[in-house]
Amino acid sequence: MPGKVNKLFLTHLHSDHTIGIPDVWLTGSLPTAGKRETSFEIWGPEGTKDMMDNMEKSFEADIKVRNANQNENLEGLDAIGHDIEQGVVYEKNGVEVIAFLVDHGPMEPSYGYRVNYQGHSVVISGDTRYSKNLIRYAKGTDLLIHEVAAARPDNKLAAIQKILDIHTTPEEAGKVFSKVKPKLAVYSHIVLLGGLTDAESNLAVRTSKVYDGQVVIGEDLMSFNIGDKIGIQEANYVLEKK
Repeated sequence: MPGKVNKLFLTHLHSDHTIGIPDVWLTGSLPTAGKRETSFEIWGPEGTKDMMDNMEKSFEADIKVRNANQNENLEGLDAIGHDIEQGVVYEKNGVEVIAFLVDHGPMEPSYGYRVNYQGHSVVISGDTRYSKNLIRYAKGTDLLIHEVAAARPDNKLAAIQKILDIHTTPEEAGKVFSKVKPKLAVYSHIVLLGGLTDAESNLAVRTSKVYDGQVVIGEDLMSFNIGDKIGIQEANYVLEKK
């Protein structure tokens, strides 16, 4: 439920990564959606604080009415933005979040994140080209969640190539996985261009040409339990990675 979310870490400020923020933030304050009891905090690249300050202004009428007509704790409506730099950006109750720079072309700065907890870790690439800095920060992680982009082999459109140039192909991602050696690699933020379908994309096959470890194609509602083994929970069943 949205009200269970009170901390959010942004990789960059492209609209497809920010447009859902008002819904999570405002809906999460409602009793029917979990009723967030604490402030809603967001960490992200330069511009994040200004974005959240102005977002509060843009929804001022809605917030004013809620405050005037709901006799309850509305602290969950407070939005706090933090501009970050590379390094540790959050540390509390044994959870450590490290931001690291990645290369998403002209969208600068863009970040990936490493989350450490009780000897285990998850790395999220964010949107990026093949990144040596990501490899450096991801070494030794349990789970590496990485973006991927693909187009038809016969693509000749410059606009599509321009998009591919700021993302990571399956072959390039495979090279990343080979160097990082995660216990499990997962594809997320899957960008298929020029009418390429899931069935035609062959993401796992293309990755396997340069990486012989397990790669999971991420899906909505998929979650992971990380311990000595990594459990993969999908919508209707559970798998286990030894």
